[in-house]
Amino acid sequence: MTETTDAVPVSQTAQLYDNLRAAILTLDIAPGERISERGLEARFHASRTPVRAALSRLEREGLILHEGRSWTVTPIDLDEIAALAELRGVLEPAATRLAVERASEEQLAAVRAHLDALQPTPDQQAGILMGSTFHLDLAALGGNRFITDAITDALLRLERTRWIEVRTPEARDAAWAEHSAILDAVRSGDGDRAADLVAAHVAGTNDRLLAFIAQERRRLRGAGMAIVGAPEH
Repeated sequence: MTETTDAVPVSQTAQLYDNLRAAILTLDIAPGERISERGLEARFHASRTPVRAALSRLEREGLILHEGRSWTVTPIDLDEIAALAELRGVLEPAATRLAVERASEEQLAAVRAHLDALQPTPDQQAGILMGSTFHLDLAALGGNRFITDAITDALLRLERTRWIEVRTPEARDAAWAEHSAILDAVRSGDGDRAADLVAAHVAGTNDRLLAFIAQERRRLRGAGMAIVGAPEH
């Protein structure tokens, strides 16, 4: 017998959540856009129960805000992006040093195979997957689940901006090359170099992203994207 939530199959609830989340992360539903339960019911051909369940879950993830009876997609917050870069700049080098100390050759070979399988393609979505996957693989090699969970949460909150970050083939190629160099340093047992490369990669990625948004802020706003924080220069 199919498990249900308020008489709605769990599979339907999960599918609605996946579809709505994907629409937000790919900016198909823009930051700052107001959404309604009835509008989502019509858009995704879903009933009210899975819509409310999906909205509640996305609210917990920080992707939408609930104010009174209305829902709003969370704006892109430049201050939050900067703060998350600081967090990653502390945690990811630490996780990388642990990976040098603890990862087996078999684990490192698996991460290399995973990275090679995600070499840049014309597909922007593949570029996003490559970035997130590598950083999570690297964190997991350190063997500290609390660090891994914190990095996972940071990357989740940054996922929308990754669509901007890997907007060009050149950006995807550069990111893959940096990931590859980091992994080579880990495999060579050079913890200092690996940690420095990760820190430089995180900082460089953040700097390029913020510079692009600052340059294109008016155009992005004109496209309906709400951006807050970090005043324009």
